[in-house]
Amino acid sequence: MERIKDGFRRFMAGRYGADELSRFSMILLLILIVLSIFIRNAGLDSLILGLLIISYFRMFSRNTQKRYQENQKYLSIKNRIVGKIKKEQYIMGQRKEYHIYTCPNCKQKIRIPKGKGKLSIRCPKCGTEFVKNTGRKKKEK
Repeated sequence: MERIKDGFRRFMAGRYGADELSRFSMILLLILIVLSIFIRNAGLDSLILGLLIISYFRMFSRNTQKRYQENQKYLSIKNRIVGKIKKEQYIMGQRKEYHIYTCPNCKQKIRIPKGKGKLSIRCPKCGTEFVKNTGRKKKEK
């Protein structure tokens, strides 16, 4: 067993190996393979085969600089998408206690607590004032 491990280590020396993009493609392949069990389609089978070939080509490639650049491009796209999702989750969490208004002049988002009645809001970015109703004033005890 040690000889097999040693032989594989020698084979992989100088090759790119696995990265985030290859992990993503393998997960996508697994999902597509499970999907192909239920949906018989030659196009889907061809897509699976193509993705499998590309994934292994990337892992066994000796052109590490090119594979690194591909992975960096994938990570930038992934981070942009994840960032937008997290931003929307944050905004949705804030909507429980706050109204989120957009300045009519500069489009800056402004967070105002709910239940303060009619307010004149001054944009912190451009100074434009506009009036919004934040809901019914809460009665003080």
